[in-house]
Amino acid sequence: MAKASRTVPPGSDSPWRSLAPLFIYFAAAGVVTVMLGPLLSVFIERWHLRDVQAGTLFTSFFAGQFVGSWFATRNLRLSLVGGATLASAGCAALYWASFHGAHLALFCCGVGLGASLAAGNVVAGTKAVNRPRALAILNVSWGIGAIACPALVRITGESFFLVAGGLTAVTALLLAALAPSAVGASRPSNSSGSEGARLSWPTIFLFGCSLILYIGSENAIGGWLPSFALREDPSLSAANVAFWFFTAEFCGRLLLAMVASMISPTLLYRGSLAILLASQFAILLVPQPVGAFIAVSTILIGVSLGPVYPLLVASLLSQAGRHPRLGVFFACATLGGVLLPWMTGVASTHFGGLRVGLLVPACGVLLLLTLSWSAVGQPRNASVAD
Repeated sequence: MAKASRTVPPGSDSPWRSLAPLFIYFAAAGVVTVMLGPLLSVFIERWHLRDVQAGTLFTSFFAGQFVGSWFATRNLRLSLVGGATLASAGCAALYWASFHGAHLALFCCGVGLGASLAAGNVVAGTKAVNRPRALAILNVSWGIGAIACPALVRITGESFFLVAGGLTAVTALLLAALAPSAVGASRPSNSSGSEGARLSWPTIFLFGCSLILYIGSENAIGGWLPSFALREDPSLSAANVAFWFFTAEFCGRLLLAMVASMISPTLLYRGSLAILLASQFAILLVPQPVGAFIAVSTILIGVSLGPVYPLLVASLLSQAGRHPRLGVFFACATLGGVLLPWMTGVASTHFGGLRVGLLVPACGVLLLLTLSWSAVGQPRNASVAD
């Protein structure tokens, strides 16, 4: 992950300004992506669901994201505009949907998000003059929406679906007005400067595994850490722990955007993983941690986790360019979001406690750190323009 070339391609005098609609869309998409968490109780009450039934809503949502991500980079403009439109329609449909209809609406919403978010990462990571910084800002934008989602749910109630669908529709119009130069070729190419044609199978395997491990670890930590904290110290609030975690992750990405041009991306990547691993083991190995210790550990985990994904994707794009099958990598990432949180719950049930269960994402981070010496390094051609 060497520093990208500072040469700005012809016709892109202001790449940051041209990407502004994309940043705005990612904020709206952040709201929709995390909506199931704060809205799950609404669905359970509306349809009188058991937990096992409510869990199928997540399955439909993640399945849609997998499908959308898989095909996302075949046509970047179509994935951005069409995906945003489909996400908007699926979100709005939830206002009227029955329990079974909600599965279809969530699947459509997931397809739209998977396609548009994956395509957006590729556009920002191959257009900007500084990949890590661009991807960090993109994820900061997404984080703003994710943090705002619970507040928006409290303010709007069940009208949230119409409000969020409307916001996403407006940002879809902004994406439709995105200058062609900001997106580049509609279909990514595996020639003419793109290095995806020379991606080896070991490289594909390493990046695929890294994305699965990151998304899986992030979802397992974010999903189970609030419950762990509440069980260790009942005076804590699970909602507060979740807020600390996601806010800290947001700050970590904001920090990356500020220092990306000053520190080696490879050093930042490995350093973040090392701090993340140490923070995880600290909270798991200390017997009966008090609330203040849990709070500090949660914040350290979130801050150190924040930069990892933008840096990993930046490294992938430095080697793959706009390869037509990049969507496969982003689709693989959604599998991690399904597998590792489930494995955490299985380990917790089998061994009698979340302290053991949370070793699953800790092992995932350890594997990520180990793979970083192979998957994250110098791009094959550092002179490729961003």
